[in-house]
Amino acid sequence: MRLMLQNSLRAPVTRIITPVCRGLLRLGLSANAVSAIGAIGSSVSAIYFFSRGKFFIGVVITLIFVLSDALDGTMARLSETGSKWGALLDSTLDRITDAAVLGSLAYWLSQRNDQLLPVVLTALVGGNLVSYIKARAESLGIECNGGFAERTERLIITFLALTLAGLSIPYALAIGMWILALATLFTTIERLAIVYKATR
Repeated sequence: MRLMLQNSLRAPVTRIITPVCRGLLRLGLSANAVSAIGAIGSSVSAIYFFSRGKFFIGVVITLIFVLSDALDGTMARLSETGSKWGALLDSTLDRITDAAVLGSLAYWLSQRNDQLLPVVLTALVGGNLVSYIKARAESLGIECNGGFAERTERLIITFLALTLAGLSIPYALAIGMWILALATLFTTIERLAIVYKATR
């Protein structure tokens, strides 16, 4: 169902962003440049706002930069400049952004001696494991796609929890982070199982 939803949304989203991508290419920006701008902007805004507990405005500004991740792939396709280096750069920058978001939240929680800190750290480590397992599997020639909580799902859970917390909704942050931590751990097990089955 999730894959069907993603596939059904891909075409209309591509139609919407294609003119934007063409405009950025005409300005002389490359797909890699857009990836870098998005990662730097989202990381800096996340560190600045989330480490201070300013969740709502932080989500708004950070999300603007995160959404640039939807542009670089289309830009690479339109300019026919897709490369292994570009794919590696994009994946690396994604990890930096994810770490900045949850790391900044973890810092804010640590300043308050909040018991939610271990949960956020678990989600941070789990998210990195999900990405690492896929990368390591593919280096061994094993396809390892899918899983309950890929990066898009993890970002949605994170930003939704932060937004609701920024609106002072009780327990929103705790519930969201527990869901995120459990989802990343479940997805880690899923991907390990995928690789295990592929090696049997």
